[in-house]
Amino acid sequence: MSDQDMSPYALEMLKNAVEKMGKTQHIEIANLLKRNPAVKLNENKSGIYVNLSFLPKDTIHEMVEYVNYIKDQELALSGLETQKSEFKTAFFSDIP
Repeated sequence: MSDQDMSPYALEMLKNAVEKMGKTQHIEIANLLKRNPAVKLNENKSGIYVNLSFLPKDTIHEMVEYVNYIKDQELALSGLETQKSEFKTAFFSDIP
């Protein structure tokens, strides 16, 4: 990952993407972070807090790959739901 990828704007975008994810994805991100012993996690009853500025580049790269994977999966599922809706309308709209 280049230094340009580590810009404050890119880190902000990564943070926003992770915050929008659900509980299951948050758990996966936490597991990804816990695998790296250099990562310091601050945890309290409200959740886990991480300063992205101090994460190793490879950990940030893994997080970006995971976020992209989740986005790709959501797009695929959305496409399938749209297709399902179109089939339902086309083939079953005339049935009383």
